Amino acid sequence: MADSDSELIALAEAWIDADPDPATAAELRELVAASRLDELRLRFGGRLAFGTAGVRGPMRGGPMGMNRLVVRQTAAGIARHLNATLPRPAVVVVAYDARHNSATFAADCAEVLSAHGISVVRGREPLPTPVGVFALRHLHADAGIVITASHNPAADNGIKLYMGDGAQIIPPVDGQIAAAIDAVVADGVVTPDLGTAGEVADLGREVIDAYLATTVHRVPACSSHVRVATTAMHGVGGRLLRRALADAGFEDVVFVAEQDAPDPDFPTVAFPNPEEPGATDLLARRMTAVGADLGLALDPDADRIAVLVKGRDGIPVQLTGDDVGCLLADWLLASVVHGHDERLVVNSVVSSTLLAAIADARDARHAETLTGFKWLSRPAMEHPEWTQVLAYEEALGYAIGAEVRDKDGISAGLAVASMASAAHLRDRTLLEDLDDLHRRHGVHLVSNFSIRDESPGAAERRATIVARLSETPPERIGGVAVTGVAMLAHDVVRVTLEDTLRVVIRPSGTEPKLKCYCEAVEPVPEHDVREARDRAAARIAAIRPALVELVARPEAPSHV
Repeated sequence: MADSDSELIALAEAWIDADPDPATAAELRELVAASRLDELRLRFGGRLAFGTAGVRGPMRGGPMGMNRLVVRQTAAGIARHLNATLPRPAVVVVAYDARHNSATFAADCAEVLSAHGISVVRGREPLPTPVGVFALRHLHADAGIVITASHNPAADNGIKLYMGDGAQIIPPVDGQIAAAIDAVVADGVVTPDLGTAGEVADLGREVIDAYLATTVHRVPACSSHVRVATTAMHGVGGRLLRRALADAGFEDVVFVAEQDAPDPDFPTVAFPNPEEPGATDLLARRMTAVGADLGLALDPDADRIAVLVKGRDGIPVQLTGDDVGCLLADWLLASVVHGHDERLVVNSVVSSTLLAAIADARDARHAETLTGFKWLSRPAMEHPEWTQVLAYEEALGYAIGAEVRDKDGISAGLAVASMASAAHLRDRTLLEDLDDLHRRHGVHLVSNFSIRDESPGAAERRATIVARLSETPPERIGGVAVTGVAMLAHDVVRVTLEDTLRVVIRPSGTEPKLKCYCEAVEPVPEHDVREARDRAAARIAAIRPALVELVARPEAPSHV
């Protein structure tokens, strides 16, 4: 970070000299020539942080952006870590999606890793993230890199890093790699002259075939007429999802043509995130036009999926992530995964508590972890004697089985289609099955909201709010007594209120938001599910204004 304007200009000029990309070098040169000091401070006021989610940010010149120099420095730090911790030269899988610069960033990673004596297996075309993650363990590689920003806006890109166990990195590895990247930046050596470069090979079609075979093998073949509509949301998973559905026996599958071909500008959606309002509108229209029973919306790198079903009035309804996760868990445990004494289902601390009730009723183990599949994958890894049936988080991420130790929208989409087919054979719908779940275990209604703040100091304010809630919790929220507060991590707090109300608050790991997850549990007397849902919704609505006031600013009253 520069202390003066002259030092800032010197930092920018040094970066320009080292930048391998003429486009970002020219972009920075124009900022220097125009004395755009505020913009230069933004670009050089720090560095994109490398952590447990890898690194992600807007594509622009300078250390606070995703660009070729940042990518090459990051790859060099990863290579140094692997060479320092492994007794032999490493093998690394490098995959990429269809975003702007993804192929170039993947080529940079492969070149830098090879220059460090590491062998690389690189995707020859844009691939879904789950295929890259599958390839890592399938090929017995030591690490995997996927170039993607998942569901972020079109201006962003990123690097996801996985170790040889097939899971995303966690502490202390993230800190060790961050330190290695800092050392690369400090000494300026991105590609050392070792004399012997590692081999760079193509990731073959046989890996994709193996991924599909494994995916299709997990679920029963389709034996009923269910019309399925799909969308790739301008990403890389559409054709592979349709191939998986066809291989499993689904013959009546249509797709949203306007969103099928990869397009890094995502022209038909404001945000390419199936959670965002409006993102699945074209899929819903397609479902209505063709009378589809089920809609499946992948996000751009196909690691997440949204599920739409035909509503009782014929209008498509989007299920929540918790609805889908709990339906899948109950169906898999009851009808699909048998012969295992130690079956496991996992969800995150911000997901519904209904999963625990389902596990108990189905005589299965249940584990709860922090958010992110870097944590959700750990219980099964730590207990290989357990059989992971499902891991999920409410943000539309699901892992069926444990072959892919990350969320996988393609395998989840196929599982949902198979579940819908099984329901159809019983002359039931998924909405009716969801009603049955709530009759058996009570309505577990989850309602989430976020407060977005991109102004200076916002990250510090979010941390202050979470810390304050733990240190000096309110006595009441919206007139409802607070009965307990637990700090689940340094930035995650759970507030328990009377009458089975619960709120979990944490900052987003990828966006400038503070996220609030509210849950109310209501028994279902005399099978009236709708009335129980209405009561649960009213109880959450009653505390929401006070909760918004509580988390919208660092200082807030103790009674709100």
